[in-house]
Amino acid sequence: MSDLENLKAAIEALVFISGDGMTVGEIARGLGEEAAQVKIALDSLVDEFLERDGGIILQETAGRYQFVTRPQIYPLIQNFLREKKKETLSRSSLETLAIITYKQPITLAEVDEIRGVSSRSQIATLLSKKLIKQVGAKEAPGRPVLYGTTREFLEYFGLNSLEELPPPQDIKELNFEDF
Repeated sequence: MSDLENLKAAIEALVFISGDGMTVGEIARGLGEEAAQVKIALDSLVDEFLERDGGIILQETAGRYQFVTRPQIYPLIQNFLREKKKETLSRSSLETLAIITYKQPITLAEVDEIRGVSSRSQIATLLSKKLIKQVGAKEAPGRPVLYGTTREFLEYFGLNSLEELPPPQDIKELNFEDF
């Protein structure tokens, strides 16, 4: 087995046992390798998993490499997943999250003004699920807390960055029942 093959095998095992995925830097530190070599090996592994057309792929999400179910397989396993589905967000929580996502950083009062109702409960829910976090305080009387999205938000929606979000005008077309 070549050095590259050994490195790929070690990376595959490390990412598999990590659970939440790992960054290139974490893998490099964990294996005592150069980040550039780890990136080359990761790119090769990503390609290999895509080419083998199996049930899982290696994917970068929110800057972390992790194993995920191949999207085409989802319809075949969705009945099983529905039984184990993570807790879903209410429509009001999704609405609050969408406002925060597209307007961040934003205060609770600003969210309330956009929604026309109190969003305190939805903010508490989103904070407890770690989908949003406090990102500072607004330079205004009372210094109200500013909210923004988290890495967990990116992972929850399978995004690598906020740039992958659809434009706000396309949001109406999304089916939030799946989240």
